Amino acid sequence: MDRITSVQLYIRVVETGSFSRAAVELGITQPTATKAVAAMELRLGARLLHRSSRGVTPTEVGTIYYDKCKRIAHEIDEADNLATLLQSRVGGQLRVSTSVAFGRRVLVPRVLRYMALHPGVSIDLSFDDRYVDLIEQGVDLAIRMGRLADSSLGARYLGDNPWVMVAAPDYLARRGRPQTLSDLAQHDCLVYSSVQGDDRWSLGAPGTAATQSVPVRGPLRSNNLSAVLAAARGGLGLAMLPWYVARESLDNGRVVAVLGDHAPPSQEIHAVFPSPKLVPSKVTSFIVHLQASLQGRWWETPDPT
Repeated sequence: MDRITSVQLYIRVVETGSFSRAAVELGITQPTATKAVAAMELRLGARLLHRSSRGVTPTEVGTIYYDKCKRIAHEIDEADNLATLLQSRVGGQLRVSTSVAFGRRVLVPRVLRYMALHPGVSIDLSFDDRYVDLIEQGVDLAIRMGRLADSSLGARYLGDNPWVMVAAPDYLARRGRPQTLSDLAQHDCLVYSSVQGDDRWSLGAPGTAATQSVPVRGPLRSNNLSAVLAAARGGLGLAMLPWYVARESLDNGRVVAVLGDHAPPSQEIHAVFPSPKLVPSKVTSFIVHLQASLQGRWWETPDPT
């Protein structure tokens, strides 16, 4: 029997004056209760209880020990209640990690809206395109794109992140609009190296779920989506971008979609957190908030404010 359970047992033995009644309350047998208290006395080197046919009563040492045990049990109950309260309430600090582009363009307005709805929550929002170890960095929740690797982390699906191929109108006026995938060999392609690091673009086949991998080349490689968008807007070539990055430029005509029948495959967006068990309410409520705002074709609408 562990020390805490032994303390709880001793308290009930003193208060009920009976090993048998205390044992019933704790769901153990009377011999187990008797042996546990005897083991406490042996460990302490002192007799705690007077035993008689009429029941048990504490000795002088046992009375002092009982008073201390009561205070310990009270502190344990308070600690348990506090832990339960903190786990269930939507409050405290929420540490969130996200990629730079998604964080700045998509997550920030949603975080601000969440904070307005939950003023008891403070957000520590970090931007990093590198893989972040949630446990090592003390992160409560991270946003990740694409297929998740098998792990012990908890995860919730949030929505889809579709991509689109774009180019500036003046580039297409100079170089012509590609009509087939084979035409890409004759075009300058701007490579986002964090995804297309091998200079190959995966594009869908019309009417099927199949994809085709096409080699590309061009004047710019960058691991920054804003840099790739700026180059496309500047007429330097074709670019593959997430819709949320290209949307504003598509709306104002700075770039247009090309090869629409060969759409790049969408990425799944997931919220991941350190463990799938005993997830704090502040994490689950933030996930629900993101799921609601990333439904449907969210990438085609302006960011919420």
